[in-house]
Amino acid sequence: MTGGWLRAATFGAMDGLVSNTALIAGVAAAASAHTVVISGVAGLLAGAFSMALGEYTSVATANEQIESEVLVERRAFEKHPQAEKAELVAMLMDMGMTRETASKAAEEVHRDENVALNFHLVQELGVDPREKPSPWVAAGSSFVMFAIGAIIPLIPYLLGVESLWPGLLCGGIGLLVAGGLASRFTKRPLWFGALRQLAFGAVAIAATYAVGSLVGTVIA
Repeated sequence: MTGGWLRAATFGAMDGLVSNTALIAGVAAAASAHTVVISGVAGLLAGAFSMALGEYTSVATANEQIESEVLVERRAFEKHPQAEKAELVAMLMDMGMTRETASKAAEEVHRDENVALNFHLVQELGVDPREKPSPWVAAGSSFVMFAIGAIIPLIPYLLGVESLWPGLLCGGIGLLVAGGLASRFTKRPLWFGALRQLAFGAVAIAATYAVGSLVGTVIA
């Protein structure tokens, strides 16, 4: 798994952990264990599908933007090939090459139109059309990782334990692990990322539990 996918997977699991642990806490404050399980499973599925759809749309839109930029650049190659070559010479000179060396390099690159096109796209726009991610893979990984995170606080209930505390314990451990993994991408100390994520999760859980208790009291 590449760094980009590891990052997406980590934060997807974290979303599932926080949202479903908070949901379970809120429902448990006002309803039976059976209702908690139903709500937790519903939250898992709704969140996982929402994450998958959002990730698919995001990646597909980014790919379409790349394709549009490729089309614009290809038309520029067809209409103004010498201007594109001169542009490449200027870019290479900006990178420190002499005009003679830059001209030779540009001539070599432009022997193959596809190579030249890809080179211009990478250097000018920072995109490589050969490395477009699959929106289906992105959607699938988001769905799976959100579901994994969301099911962790549900495990005690699925095993027949009707108390909220084991579920909170599982959710808390999951938040510590996810926060520690996320610290790899923020360059923060592992303990900082773990405790920060636990603290943020605790706030969300406490808020939903308070709302659940209030609603349960009013309804009762």
